[in-house]
Amino acid sequence: MGKITFMGAGSTVFAKNVLGDSLQTDSLRDFEIALYDIDHARLEESFKMICALNSNTNSGRAKITKYLGVENRKDALRGANFVVNAIQVGLYEPCTVTDFEVPKKYGLRQTIADTLGIGGIFRTLRTIPVLADFARDMEEVCPDAWFLNYTNPMAMLTGFMQRYTGVKTVGLCHSVQGCTRGLLNSLGIKYTEPIKEKIAGINHMAWLLEVYDSDGTDLYPEIRRRAIAVLEKEAIAEHKSSHWDLVRYEYIRRFGYYCTESSEHNAEYNNFFIKSKYPELIKRYNIPLDEYPRRCVEQIKGWKNMRDNYVNDSLTHNKTGEYASYIMNSIVTDTPYKIGGNVLNKNNLIENLPKEACVEIFCLVDKNGVTPTIQGALPVQLAALNMTNINVQLLTIEAAVTLKKEHIYQAAMLDPHTSSELSIDDIISMCDDLIAEHGSWLPGYR
Repeated sequence: MGKITFMGAGSTVFAKNVLGDSLQTDSLRDFEIALYDIDHARLEESFKMICALNSNTNSGRAKITKYLGVENRKDALRGANFVVNAIQVGLYEPCTVTDFEVPKKYGLRQTIADTLGIGGIFRTLRTIPVLADFARDMEEVCPDAWFLNYTNPMAMLTGFMQRYTGVKTVGLCHSVQGCTRGLLNSLGIKYTEPIKEKIAGINHMAWLLEVYDSDGTDLYPEIRRRAIAVLEKEAIAEHKSSHWDLVRYEYIRRFGYYCTESSEHNAEYNNFFIKSKYPELIKRYNIPLDEYPRRCVEQIKGWKNMRDNYVNDSLTHNKTGEYASYIMNSIVTDTPYKIGGNVLNKNNLIENLPKEACVEIFCLVDKNGVTPTIQGALPVQLAALNMTNINVQLLTIEAAVTLKKEHIYQAAMLDPHTSSELSIDDIISMCDDLIAEHGSWLPGYR
């Protein structure tokens, strides 16, 4: 029998997907499942939920345990084979509110703020110290475990774990899985399975480099034609656009390729779309400012109505396509499985990105763990776009490791969206305000 530890088990819906899948995977059915959280009420809800799933879908074969609080964290991790990470440090209140409201005072608007930008920087700075604690515990009590990170900012947190700890880590994101078929379906392009695709870059800005259907037809010429047609149609419309993917279609028109994560995310990863001097761009590209806080409020409200659907004795589960259980099964059974994983760019996996960068590429999983595949060089314009984000990622990690304020300032000054809207003095002042507002959520910076 092995052990799966789920960090941040209060993420009840996500825990159901990952652990419900595990309970329906033959090689994992007898594993111990250890639930860890620092919120008593949410931990209890998830514990009841997983116990019900274990009884209803797994004949009670798994051992379900729960661990509350930092003082019990080592025991939660002890002897684990796999550690699934889904924590959110600071939650919606107070920290997400801080990430949005302080920059607004300086005229800086955001959509999601969980990956890059000033919000992504500070989310990283408050999360890395917690992951460092996890890593120290893991090195002591489960040194051979795989750390499956689902927490954003993906590239910065996973990159930190891979460069500064001894923990075997891979970062996992949903965007690669649904990217290609989602694009083809949205453009109404017919295709036959299995499709052949090549995707490489960084998390939330990995590029769909090639796509062929089963008979070898290159689908990109038609993708480009239809995406540009949509942009031209929306540009002449008199009403506010309601199309949900115009930012990424603009990537196709201007840079030649589509990227993995949504337009609402990518609107804030560059200096093109959210500009106070050109407010009409918000309507033209249908950019949902303050989208993440709005979602948080709706999810918190919605959970009150959804709770009884998840925390009840008759709960069942249909297996999802979530990567985690398939990865664990592949390592346990030596069954090869392909994933889009976030890994360190050592050995020039993408030869025109830095070796310190955390890149998102296809990887093979088997008993040896997660083995990345060599991608070669990206088209130069795509590598350049990735570098505008990697610069911020590396400096933010440097700030977290050294506790030097100057690296926070530098990361913010090099952020494409922040630097296109604010002066250097305002950027530094805003960072100081964010540090002060975060208070004890951050370590002491000098």
